[in-house]
Amino acid sequence: MAGQKARLVICLFRNDLRFHDNQMLHWAHRNADFVLPLYCFDPRHLKDTWHYHFPKTGPHRLRFLLDTVRDLRQTLQQHGSGLIVREGEPEKLIPDLIKRLSAGHHVHTVALQKEVTKEELDVETALISACTQHGVEIKLFWGMTLYHRDDLPFDPKQTPNVYTEFRKSVENRCSVRPLVDMPAQLRPLPGGVEGGDIPDYSAQVSLSEPDPRSAFPFRGGETAALERLQYYLWGSDKVASYKETRNGMVGPDYSTKFSPWLALGSLSPRQIYWEMKRYEEQRTANQSTYWVIFELLWRDYFKFVAIKFGDRLFYKSGLLGKHVPWRVDMNLFNAWKDGRTGVPYVDANMRELKVTGFMSNRGRQNVASYLTKDLKLDWRLGAEWFESLLVDHDVCSNYGNWLYSAGIGNDPRQDRKFNMIKQGLDYDSSGEYVRHWVEELKGISGGDIHRVWTLPSGLLSRAGISIGLNYPYPVVVAPEWARHFGKSVSTQMETPLLQTLWCAKMFFFIHDTEIV
Repeated sequence: MAGQKARLVICLFRNDLRFHDNQMLHWAHRNADFVLPLYCFDPRHLKDTWHYHFPKTGPHRLRFLLDTVRDLRQTLQQHGSGLIVREGEPEKLIPDLIKRLSAGHHVHTVALQKEVTKEELDVETALISACTQHGVEIKLFWGMTLYHRDDLPFDPKQTPNVYTEFRKSVENRCSVRPLVDMPAQLRPLPGGVEGGDIPDYSAQVSLSEPDPRSAFPFRGGETAALERLQYYLWGSDKVASYKETRNGMVGPDYSTKFSPWLALGSLSPRQIYWEMKRYEEQRTANQSTYWVIFELLWRDYFKFVAIKFGDRLFYKSGLLGKHVPWRVDMNLFNAWKDGRTGVPYVDANMRELKVTGFMSNRGRQNVASYLTKDLKLDWRLGAEWFESLLVDHDVCSNYGNWLYSAGIGNDPRQDRKFNMIKQGLDYDSSGEYVRHWVEELKGISGGDIHRVWTLPSGLLSRAGISIGLNYPYPVVVAPEWARHFGKSVSTQMETPLLQTLWCAKMFFFIHDTEIV
């Protein structure tokens, strides 16, 4: 009889690749004699993005994921368990596992973390159908946000459309749940199940080591995540100045760098929160320590926005149903993605992304504004390119932020547009970041690098730069940039482009607009 068999729970890992603060594992340990942790390398994740056919999981994301799965297997082994790895679609693999295991075990539940966007929900629906046919229950856990969805002061489908309203409501009326107290030793794996090899995708994808210039030189996995948390708080006190440094662009320590581990669930947002609270009690509490939690709340917000708006997160017209005449010009897009726009600040950010899979938050806001507001290209080109490359790609945050930048999301200022030259001068005043990534401009010192095409030909010649030959002219010129070109432009009318810029400058001063 089934009741005489040992009880078994299958735990399907998805974006919750950790041992600590893992309610799914904790529940399975308490409700089974054997627990089978499972990770499936779903071939759908290696296909193309929906509209523009970039690799859905590019080389940087894939390398980080492989690191993460290897580390999870080692961690679970240290706690008396292990990780079964398979290649295939989970809704097809799990029923086969149930059949095999049912001879000696009572497989009563398949447990997994609840997700909120279409592809993941489709897997859940198919899995529920398949398991129901075998008399096996599906149990879903909520574990991806700082605040549990059941603790919100409103139904997630009633999430406010403005972040500030959401934040104030949640901070004033909700509490963060305590961490799940994990057992030192988990229930063992069932016998007779092969662990499976972690796949080697090197034949399909170039999985090179991180570029030494990267601001994110870290490996994937829970071990590295907890080491980073320990270092950023207790080992260096960098967290105490986070608000002042978070808009930096060079080096690993200008920001927390928690986001890649959060995206795969290797780091629990609640773990960060409670460690921050301990740090505030024992060392210091200031605007910087609060701002880390403030950023975690933004991440929560995009999850609940996705619940509210569903597939509209991916619509060309966005959350608002706003029809914008987006262009699709692949020459312009390729210049953007390859860092060949002729705008040094944009090019540096895009080259960093392409080479490392990472980019600062400040950079992301700027290149998104440039693509949607200056190039006027379909925002989905940018969102899908980011999806392919970012090691910290989180579907809700990525698409939510792109909608925000494009003016078709939750931003109350729908006309928000960044001035690329001003932003470069504000956040890379010495030009260090541009020189870090745009090697052909290394001969230009100081902030002049951000307006390199306006500089005198003699200066450019001495720096070994020929605009239009070894560094491109800007593919577009926004009129608001001209206020930052200085007096030299009026006396250096050496090309038609500069004459155009000067006319644009005069137009701008007559028709001034509010631009960041």
